[in-house]
Amino acid sequence: MDKGVVQIYYGEGHGKSTAAMGKAIHEASIGKSVTVIEFLKEKHEEELIFLKRLEPEIMHFRFAKTQASFEDLSEAKKKEEIMNVRNGFHYAKKVIGTGECDLVILDEILGVVDENVVSVDEMRELFTAKPEEMTIICTGRVLHDEIREFADEIYNIAPEK
Repeated sequence: MDKGVVQIYYGEGHGKSTAAMGKAIHEASIGKSVTVIEFLKEKHEEELIFLKRLEPEIMHFRFAKTQASFEDLSEAKKKEEIMNVRNGFHYAKKVIGTGECDLVILDEILGVVDENVVSVDEMRELFTAKPEEMTIICTGRVLHDEIREFADEIYNIAPEK
């Protein structure tokens, strides 16, 4: 059995989620099970429809209810979304804790930490609960130093031109 890792794709460049989804497709193509959980992302209906076609090999979950990205919401709407995002985080804990898949992608989870919706300690607990053979991929713009120590591989996605 392969040993899983914690990978982080972060930075100001585009392509973090795309790289994570490429890994998901690769893993699914060799018979691995994948769960993708989106956090704080703008909703693109056409992408969601396409991702549904990849089930059951790649299961996709989005707990946010609004169409807009988190940073564009009013304070009242942010409070509502925080509850939804926390539900997504609790679901991620369940998926990781039970070891029910081979790869878990937590898309834009670093933004959840940056927005103080989930603490660094909660992320530490999440990584600690990871079964040895599971791989977790986290994406987001900002990588806190405290989270850096839990990663096995870190990729800084930054524009050059």
